[in-house]
Amino acid sequence: MKSFFVQNFGCRASQADGAALEASLGDKGLFPAHDARSAGLVVLNTCTVTSNADLDVRRIIRQVQRENPAAQILVTGCYAQRAPEEIAAIQGVTWVVGNSHKGKIGEIVSDSQGEGPSPYHSQVHVSDIAEQGEFFLAPVEGPAGDRTRPNLKIQDGCNNRCSFCIIPGVRGKSRSADADWVIAQIARLASLGYPEIVLTGINLGRWGREWGEGRKLPDLLRRMLDETTIQQLRLSSIEPMDFSNQLLDLMAGSVRIARHVHVPLQSGSDAVLRRMHRKYRPRHYEDRIRRARALMPYAAIGADVMVGFPGETDGEFRESVDFIEAMPLTYLHVFTYSERPGTKAADLPGAVPVEVRRERNRILQDLGARKNREFRQGLLGRSFAAVTMSEGNAALTTNFVRVELRQPRAPREWIEVELGALSDRGMREASALQILS
Repeated sequence: MKSFFVQNFGCRASQADGAALEASLGDKGLFPAHDARSAGLVVLNTCTVTSNADLDVRRIIRQVQRENPAAQILVTGCYAQRAPEEIAAIQGVTWVVGNSHKGKIGEIVSDSQGEGPSPYHSQVHVSDIAEQGEFFLAPVEGPAGDRTRPNLKIQDGCNNRCSFCIIPGVRGKSRSADADWVIAQIARLASLGYPEIVLTGINLGRWGREWGEGRKLPDLLRRMLDETTIQQLRLSSIEPMDFSNQLLDLMAGSVRIARHVHVPLQSGSDAVLRRMHRKYRPRHYEDRIRRARALMPYAAIGADVMVGFPGETDGEFRESVDFIEAMPLTYLHVFTYSERPGTKAADLPGAVPVEVRRERNRILQDLGARKNREFRQGLLGRSFAAVTMSEGNAALTTNFVRVELRQPRAPREWIEVELGALSDRGMREASALQILS
């Protein structure tokens, strides 16, 4: 079992965990394999936000067993934390390691090197995540695979109790990475030639709050700007109540912070938001979005939206559609509600029929696609900073537009590109690019 392969499921925080897992396994003398078929150890770093996420993991376990029967399989992440015995019962799984023990995977695996896969039983390493006090850290040597925009997780866990969400139960309470550690990781990634770093977390906007010393995310961002040479920081999803005027002003005032705002909405209906136990109302959300648009006229502004929440009536769904239509959003991530055991919403009456959920998902997908197309049309002829991608003929702009380049470029170049005609999902380069310093 000298080689390993890590497959990540779910959010950017999970992807960041996967990169840290690769670093910790490398420290134990293992080397990365190209794929699961050639690895002695296959690590599945799971998500459990929806029932389909769980289904995907079980499917991949069976696929690994079929294609690489000699491999040892280790299942970790959120699904492993939520239902360890369910996973342990699957033939061929050697270890089930919850988020509570994710930082110990290197030791767990190294202690068992030389042992073959066990078809009869699994070792389970899971404890109460509510007691988790430490932040899962590992030296960041670079992103997994050939990604050009590494994810750096600086916050984990969540203190919110949204009625539909299982994540606080599998990630634990909110906790933050030490500021000095964060600065060191950014400096190292910048030295390795990465022009952009994506800052991520389960509830990113809550960074530093648990220490009770007045430290907040804008304070950390200022240190990043002052103490590192990174060319661009991109913020992943931040809750509406954490997009303070201070944070928005800082983003608008620095060319080194991406013009990209992602603010979960979930529903545009006040009544549905109340049943979800969300901490804002549509009017609060609108205030934040409109301020972001006023400060950054060409920024990408995205939202997560859920359809089919228990009790969602046709009228409430129409409220949500009308609200989204009126907002200056440039893209949507649309999710269909999925019952999660142990959440309050799972016991609510008024389940929305599956076929209705699917139709509402389609309606919002179409709305999101139209708003994104209109946004891109408004960018024709304008120039933006961008980072070239690993594909060689594509770049991603500061305002989250994928651009087809006129000529192939090496990955991780920091360029300025003029936007021309629209492509299916992005745009095409209009003129020769300029390399930025």
